[in-house]
Amino acid sequence: MTTKAMTKEMIHAAQAAWGAGIVRIAAAHSSGGDFEAAARQHIETLYAYDLGPVLFKPTLAAEIQFRSTFEGALSYFVATNNACPEDKGFAIKGWTAVRFENVDIITYGATATAMGNYFFTDPNGDEVKVEYSFGYVLDSSGNVRINLHHSAMPYAG
Repeated sequence: MTTKAMTKEMIHAAQAAWGAGIVRIAAAHSSGGDFEAAARQHIETLYAYDLGPVLFKPTLAAEIQFRSTFEGALSYFVATNNACPEDKGFAIKGWTAVRFENVDIITYGATATAMGNYFFTDPNGDEVKVEYSFGYVLDSSGNVRINLHHSAMPYAG
């Protein structure tokens, strides 16, 4: 880890990178490109699996709810490795944009937590709203990495 302090601006940049990564994976899939390599790069760059435990509860996971391994995360995003048979590949659904609306970001030393809604734009231009909580740590190079990712569809009532 690092002694550098986390800032809200760093979290905004990490969220923009995360959204761009989802769009990049979807675009690679749509164009017949190497979407699995794009997903691997997304996870390696943005998640902290190589630093320690990662708590990942994806939106559309019911049978295997938690993805504590790199391979579990890869399965959720692109469903290419059969690590979780229920997965359909969330990141290959054709998303064209992702935007975050933070309720708040709490920074504390080299860590941060953010909560709010994020919106995924589908190929028809419609947005899907998802609730999220993300935790972040700084790695030894000062890069923001995700160590908590929990997302869920809004309560329908």
